Amino acid sequence: MSDSKSTFHPTLVVSNIKNHVPIILEMENVQYATWAKIFKIHARSHRVIDHIIPSRDGKQKAPPMEEETELWLTLDTTVLQWIYATISHDFLHTILELDTTTMEAWNRLHDIFQDNKHSRAVTLEYDFTHTTMEAFSSVSAYYQHFKSLSDQLKNVGFPVDNNRLVLQLMSGLTEPYKGVATLICQSDPLPHFYQARSMLVLKESSLKKATQTSSSAMVAHDSDKSQEMSDHSSARRTNNGGKRYSNCENSRKNLNNTGGCDNSGAGKGGSDGRGKGGGGNNRGGGQQQP
Repeated sequence: MSDSKSTFHPTLVVSNIKNHVPIILEMENVQYATWAKIFKIHARSHRVIDHIIPSRDGKQKAPPMEEETELWLTLDTTVLQWIYATISHDFLHTILELDTTTMEAWNRLHDIFQDNKHSRAVTLEYDFTHTTMEAFSSVSAYYQHFKSLSDQLKNVGFPVDNNRLVLQLMSGLTEPYKGVATLICQSDPLPHFYQARSMLVLKESSLKKATQTSSSAMVAHDSDKSQEMSDHSSARRTNNGGKRYSNCENSRKNLNNTGGCDNSGAGKGGSDGRGKGGGGNNRGGGQQQP
């Protein structure tokens, strides 16, 4: 029963229920058991648990006084808004009725997930026995899926004990985790489900570090190889440049030996007594004979 002696109530200061119940209840991603647990914890901490859970005698007691009744109705409407804010639109349209109370809406949701228990159990059991780690991005996601299936099976009256839960978790592991799976399965007694998760998470961390180290070594190897190729290329350019310089020097020397003024031509006297210098770039004037 809510505290009616004061107009202040902790329920009335909750501005966003999604901060306290971070799960949206959907039929496609069934998490009713988790959602209900979190919702009841929040309702109990805010002293409104009697608005969703009936008293021991099975009757919902209303305050006798008028002012207390008004506060009770205000609180009931507030908790009803919490329910509406944390379920999908499909569920909202399914349970929404005029002048309904919080407990009536709560019971409708409960009945939806309690109907056809055996059919739902068959579907959940199939998923439970055919789940493998390959479909998940991490150990935590893989673990959480099994935890959700376990909660749902319990909710429809088919609870899964710890040993079966751990063994099924081990059976779907990928090859890198087989060593840890063998170690866990050989333990007697088997570790608790959350302890098995911790061991797998530790293995996952080791695998990631090994991958990062391997990638860093590969990058360093490629860098060294690129540097070696670059040094080899530079050496070739230097050698070729030296050869070109040497060839140029040799060409210059040959030019100095063979080029320039060529004065090897002999002057010949002409019939008119005038001599012409032959060859070379300079001309020798003929000297008149006496």
